[in-house]
Amino acid sequence: MIQVVEVPNVSWEDIGGLENVKRELQETVQYPVEHPEKFEKFGMSPSKGVLFYGPPGCGKTLLAKAIANECQANFISIKGPELLTMWFGESEANVREIFDKARGSAPCVLFFDELDSIATQRGSSSGDAGGAADRVLNQLLTEMDGMSAKKTVFIIGATNRPDIIDPALLRPGRLDQLIYIPLPDEDSRHQIFKAALRKSPIAKDVDIRALAKYTQGFSGADITEICQRACKYAIRENIEK
Repeated sequence: MIQVVEVPNVSWEDIGGLENVKRELQETVQYPVEHPEKFEKFGMSPSKGVLFYGPPGCGKTLLAKAIANECQANFISIKGPELLTMWFGESEANVREIFDKARGSAPCVLFFDELDSIATQRGSSSGDAGGAADRVLNQLLTEMDGMSAKKTVFIIGATNRPDIIDPALLRPGRLDQLIYIPLPDEDSRHQIFKAALRKSPIAKDVDIRALAKYTQGFSGADITEICQRACKYAIRENIEK
């Protein structure tokens, strides 16, 4: 498997709203990296991982990239289904390889997207050839438990289906913090519009607050797509003038 290891160029400014989530991530991920002596002083072991859950398109991947950037940590992103192969033993080897790479790139944020595809409750995968998903999950748990405190590797999982995640993955020392990433409220939508359009010239009669009001139920990804499409139409008009 080939994974790109990089420090992302996504910052908090690229993410509108979600202030409470940002604060929680700073306390859970950034503080242990930047102030390890404080945790030692108070005899506290920093968390090793969190699980983002909530509707699709609400910024889970962006948040993971932004916190890695804030810590100046490397970032490795894996989609759950990429780990699964038809060959016996290869899926577990993929998991070992990813964790080895993360340890070698520390400080590192390891992001598992679509975690529910590899971390469903064991024994529930009907028609699963030889229990491949169960073996991958067992390997994942083994790697998490074997993480040395000296290696700063933080694990973030993301799912739209927290109800089917195996409870063993959510025990203390694993993904023990659950963070809900909701659909944005009106203030958050306003911030998302501002973030998405901050590099674009905007006409004086564009009321971003009104746009935020009219887009109730839209995800962050939906709003970003609206802004991208508006820019595309503006470019077309500009060229055809």
